[in-house]
Amino acid sequence: MSNDKLIIFDTTLRDGEQSPGASMTKDEKVRIAKALEKLRVDVIEAGFPIASVGDFEAVKAVAETVTDSTVCGLARALEADIDRAGEALKNANSARIHTFIATSPIHMEHKLRMSPDQVVEQAVYAVKRARNFTDNVEFSAEDAGRSEIDFLCRVFEAVIDAGATTINVPDTVGYAMPWQFGDTIKQLIERVPNSDKAIFSVHCHNDLGLAVANSLAAVQNGARQVECTINGLGERAGNASLEELVMAVRTRHDVYDCETSIDTTQIVTCSKLVSNITGFAVQPNKAIVGANAFAHESGIHQDGVLKSRETYEIMRAQDVGWSQNRMVLGKHSGRNAFRTRLEELGHKFETEAELNVVFSRFKDLADKKHEIFDEDLQVLMSESSGEALQERIKLISLKVCSETGETPTAELVLSVDDEEVSGSAIGSGPVDAAYKAIESIVDSGAHLQLYSVNNITSGTDSQGDVTVRFEKGARIINGSGADTDIVIASAKAYLNGLNRLLEPEVREHPQAADV
Repeated sequence: MSNDKLIIFDTTLRDGEQSPGASMTKDEKVRIAKALEKLRVDVIEAGFPIASVGDFEAVKAVAETVTDSTVCGLARALEADIDRAGEALKNANSARIHTFIATSPIHMEHKLRMSPDQVVEQAVYAVKRARNFTDNVEFSAEDAGRSEIDFLCRVFEAVIDAGATTINVPDTVGYAMPWQFGDTIKQLIERVPNSDKAIFSVHCHNDLGLAVANSLAAVQNGARQVECTINGLGERAGNASLEELVMAVRTRHDVYDCETSIDTTQIVTCSKLVSNITGFAVQPNKAIVGANAFAHESGIHQDGVLKSRETYEIMRAQDVGWSQNRMVLGKHSGRNAFRTRLEELGHKFETEAELNVVFSRFKDLADKKHEIFDEDLQVLMSESSGEALQERIKLISLKVCSETGETPTAELVLSVDDEEVSGSAIGSGPVDAAYKAIESIVDSGAHLQLYSVNNITSGTDSQGDVTVRFEKGARIINGSGADTDIVIASAKAYLNGLNRLLEPEVREHPQAADV
């Protein structure tokens, strides 16, 4: 077994957050960061501190919470960006500043309007300034996939001399082919004179569905850090999927002569947490973490697996966290069992009052459904943490009538800024009627882009997990809600999204950070 370490750099909290509608609150970022730490991710890119006050505070909170993983902040090759990142990370147990500048001819000419000499000078300046805050400095050449390799060699040599310890080669627009990208990494390592003084990294986008393939090709050719996200989350078509990269390296030791530190049994738990917080559902046939990833329907496959699992499975479901340590709770379960299971899932209560609130919700849910699974507990915690959102609109009551041959109707009472208001409407179905009744009161002016329903667990008493996505002006917002009654869950999701729309938007979307 090789001792060659492959560093896993997770950018779910930064690049993953750039998915339209995937913005996370500070508390949500901290929750995910704790899960990533338990997953034993080497580096957690917590955000882009200069983007907004909210992003700065989130990076600062993650830096002050995480102790086992390195916490990283992104910064353009600008003095203000780097100083802001340094300030956000100053209390981190282990900190990294990740600075970048574009190196492709099209970016230098049309976006930066800088000459190649100026780009090299700025890159060196940025690395040296970042070294004032930490010895752990990463440099990225934005749009490296379309940059001239001679120029990349020149820039990388200069920034390594300036103190960069990690060199990142991003395929920013997802244009590369695996054999081409692998050869680029090989040439860079061979041609940069001081390449042995830095770790070479890759950050691949999935526009052509090749992010994981390109990343693995780079690993085969000497890259020893991969930048990735949980569930492949990220803007446009997403980033390289952490779970797919890690399990490919682990499963194919005959091809990849390296190891990761990832505790793979935490993969599914982390995947579900990110999906629940962002509202981005995992497709059933998604590799590793999809609901069907280890399901067999074909009789031939079932027969083979029953005789020998290896006939049709190259990994064990338990190795990535499926059916692992599942404790089923119910209405007779006590506070200690409830607290213990949540702590095993990575949730700790600061006060007894916090525990009491969530335990009360647990008991209410247990009265509705017989068995409470880990997935239900994750939803309860998400709803509890979501209380930090100022709920100006609250659901007081909802009555829906739907019968064959009749037009569905909905009557509801909302609390709007602490004042109760009634509304009613008809619709093509019970959910449509409920949504029209809500709009008869709030008149949000928002366009509903997406309505999605997923069952959280199996069985007819499962909670329905509803995700909605709104667009209003330039803003895209997700809302989520869960309940054993799918119409109630739908109303909760709609109101959750509306409350998010009503919050002031203080975060500048870091499009410039698309490395």
